[in-house]
Amino acid sequence: MGKVALIASKAWTLRKSIVVCLGPLVLSAVLLITPPKEGKCLYVILLMATYWCTEALPIAVTSLLPISLFPLLGILPSAKVCPQYFLDTNALFMSGLIMALAIEEWNLHRRVALSVLLFVGTSPSMLILGMMITTSFLSMWLSNTATTAMMMPIANAVLESLFGSREFTQKSDKLKDGIDGLDPKDNTSKESIPNEVSCFIPDDSSHPQKSETDVDLTLAQQKMEKENQKRLWKGFLICIPYAASIGGTATLTGTTPNLLLLGQLKTYFPGCNTVNFASWFMFCCPLAILFMFAGWLWIAFLYGGLNPRPWSWKKTANIEAQARVRTKIKSDFDKLGPLSFAEGAVLTFFTFFVLLLLTRDPKFIPGWAAIFQKGYVSDAVTGMSFVITLCFFPSQKPSLKWWSNPNAAAITNPPLLSWKKIQRDLPWNVIMLLGGGYAIAKGCEASGLSIWFGNQLQPLVSIKPTVAVILICLLVTCFTEFASNTATIVIMLPIVSELAMHMKVNPLYLMVPATVVGSYAFMLPISTPPNSIAFATGYLKVSDMVKSGIVMNILGIFLLLLAINTWGMYVFELSTYPDWARIHTEDIQNVTRISLNGTM
Repeated sequence: MGKVALIASKAWTLRKSIVVCLGPLVLSAVLLITPPKEGKCLYVILLMATYWCTEALPIAVTSLLPISLFPLLGILPSAKVCPQYFLDTNALFMSGLIMALAIEEWNLHRRVALSVLLFVGTSPSMLILGMMITTSFLSMWLSNTATTAMMMPIANAVLESLFGSREFTQKSDKLKDGIDGLDPKDNTSKESIPNEVSCFIPDDSSHPQKSETDVDLTLAQQKMEKENQKRLWKGFLICIPYAASIGGTATLTGTTPNLLLLGQLKTYFPGCNTVNFASWFMFCCPLAILFMFAGWLWIAFLYGGLNPRPWSWKKTANIEAQARVRTKIKSDFDKLGPLSFAEGAVLTFFTFFVLLLLTRDPKFIPGWAAIFQKGYVSDAVTGMSFVITLCFFPSQKPSLKWWSNPNAAAITNPPLLSWKKIQRDLPWNVIMLLGGGYAIAKGCEASGLSIWFGNQLQPLVSIKPTVAVILICLLVTCFTEFASNTATIVIMLPIVSELAMHMKVNPLYLMVPATVVGSYAFMLPISTPPNSIAFATGYLKVSDMVKSGIVMNILGIFLLLLAINTWGMYVFELSTYPDWARIHTEDIQNVTRISLNGTM
């Protein structure tokens, strides 16, 4: 087995080396079919997309390619490329990640998760709903991967309280399968079945003599119960990555594609200030709630959580199992103890962090940023102010006895978050990935690649905007199932924005759905890291994810179309062609006219 693993590892390393070496040569054919400068930029984008999809190079290393290739190919000077890696949007994203580290440091996320599970109840369908609510809420502020990794042990503990451990369930399956070979009238045979399993098997000790028909019915019920247990186990596990992907779309800092949209808007349309944390939350949070509820109904229906029949034939076992679950959750919650000073401080800072982001510029009323000089205060200012506070605010309650204690100088009161913790646990590769996306957007604008894309899309201008949204959502959904959502959005947003300007519709009408649907990857284990974590438990098959994921994708696209054509029209002012898009269109036309005159 070790030799096979070694051979497979060497083969994968060889494959990556081939991609790294031959990828630039194969993609150089792009330079033959596109204009010189635009072709060079497209060459860099396709090369990065290839490395991102194949992971031939580490994702963060691939994100640094524009710093090297854009200046060498004459696309953009390094003085304009390097600042893209730490714009104010990157600072906002970084502050959100650091706030998430503080929540994880003091175990506040686990307290929230267990509180929600205690509140929703212990029936299977309500437990699935509780898992989805908790995961969605946490993934608004934490990374989707970290949220999924945190929720999986909680889900496993709940499932083991319901059905026993995984090894125990497998052993019980063998015992149940072996019942068929026993004497139907031998009542001592069930004494060998352990208690955790026997709570799901009817106790017939009071009826020693049963007909063969009754015994067959009992065995059929046992077999059905075993299948229902497996389905419920799958439902519990598959709802967590789905909820993480849905919740990440609700806030601007929830996932990388959201911030890529904001960065590309600032690159292509500097006059656009429609999208900020508040406007995005007003649009996407109701959408996420609707999608989460619809997804819960589908998952609970598909995996038996809403079907009362599996639990109705043995009500005593059902009540006992639910009591065990509640006891387990209550025990884990009690182990956390009362709310500590540090947890209370982090919770307070997090609450003010969210409130200040929502009220900086809510559009329908003046925000608190209006008291400062216009254009000086952004969401990054709010985020970094709280990051600085976390790094010096004490984690233990200060005492006035410190002044009278002669040994006070030797007593340290550590801050809520140390720089060592930030340096060790902050996902720097994601920050580099975000910067690489902004650098690509800047290169597309400077090289004229976005204009070239727009000219190639001229045949699509005549279609209706709603049809265009549907086609874009389907295309992005299919692509993001096999590629990272970041690579998908980096490639698609310049194309979508140019298509919108040629169609004379608000660019946000096409760009926002393309961005949101980029996170709707539910069908394959490789689609997102949360999907991979759930699949790695060993309970799920690819067919399970495809069967449930394809309906989730359809539900997501339908609800997104509903949202963008109803309250999205008011939140983003989509009913008109904005001045900031018209100015950009005129600039492009002037550049094209000058280019044509120079050519003539």
